[in-house]
Amino acid sequence: MKIAQISPLCESVPPQLYGGTERVVAQLTDALVAQGHDVTLFASADSRTRAQLAPMRKQALRLDPAPLKLDVAAHLTMLDEVRRRADEFDVLHFHIDLLHFPFFEHMAERTLTTLHGRQDFIDLPDTYRRWHRYPLVSISNSQRRPMPFANWLGTVYHGLPLEQFRFSSTPDRHLVFIGRISPEKRPDRAIEIAGRAGRLLKIAAKIDPVDAAYHREKIEPLLAAEHVEFLGEVDDSAKNELLGSAAALLFPIDWPEPFGLVMIEAMACGTPVIAWNNGSVKEIVDHGVTGFVVDSMEAAVAAVRQAERLDRRAIRETFERRFSARVMASAYARLYSKLTMARQHSVAKGS
Repeated sequence: MKIAQISPLCESVPPQLYGGTERVVAQLTDALVAQGHDVTLFASADSRTRAQLAPMRKQALRLDPAPLKLDVAAHLTMLDEVRRRADEFDVLHFHIDLLHFPFFEHMAERTLTTLHGRQDFIDLPDTYRRWHRYPLVSISNSQRRPMPFANWLGTVYHGLPLEQFRFSSTPDRHLVFIGRISPEKRPDRAIEIAGRAGRLLKIAAKIDPVDAAYHREKIEPLLAAEHVEFLGEVDDSAKNELLGSAAALLFPIDWPEPFGLVMIEAMACGTPVIAWNNGSVKEIVDHGVTGFVVDSMEAAVAAVRQAERLDRRAIRETFERRFSARVMASAYARLYSKLTMARQHSVAKGS
């Protein structure tokens, strides 16, 4: 099957540092190629892929040192190129939320749109009703809740290559928080949990400009605590080491997280996840097997002690069974076939 993967241009594919959507696109693209599909990746030129790369910008937007950049202009240029080449592909798989909706409506049945973000914004229902022909994919069932009426074709959980993260059977006692410094990620909760549990907390996190004030006013004063070690952003190699050596990952979110990629990154290392009961957490974490789903500070602190009794090999095996890149790619391939079969049936019926 000939498939176009259309990625955001904010990060390279995969990202050099932090970045969720582009990381998933990278893993999906390579896994589809490994399964024999003919894949073209529309992304920034600094991307690395086993597919054919269609470079849409010299460098990913976030790490481009140029002082003046315009995200919309870069993405519109990419969309025009995708539309120009659309007849080359059986399926156009978009990962840019809804930016393409006005431009591909005449071929909506040939597209698949994975929604990577939260769906509870007040403007979205009217948008999805207006462009109702686009087949949509959710990354968790909880992500669908604000819009049960939308044209959902399926739910596909994220996956990782089995070899990307190393299993670790002998962790240290420290805890780890990996993500963004932002109010919804609640690094303050992580710091409190670690302090009350008497554990060192290593924080590897990105600080977006929009969260700079929150970091400065709310989080930075907490980083002076003796039990906190702030590392900033880290690459995949450092993340592997951090997760594999940790007693547990703290994921104390305060928002309807659609998936939470770092949870399965931890599981790939055999590391338990202690996560707040929000968003997709209950779908990802098998309570008492791969970690603990909590809803209070007391439960989170207790889970730190309980996490050491979990079978790290069983955690890794659960990851391999549920969240490998191969499993993800196979699920998407079934949806691609569903699209093409429906289109062929429609054409045959019309003739």
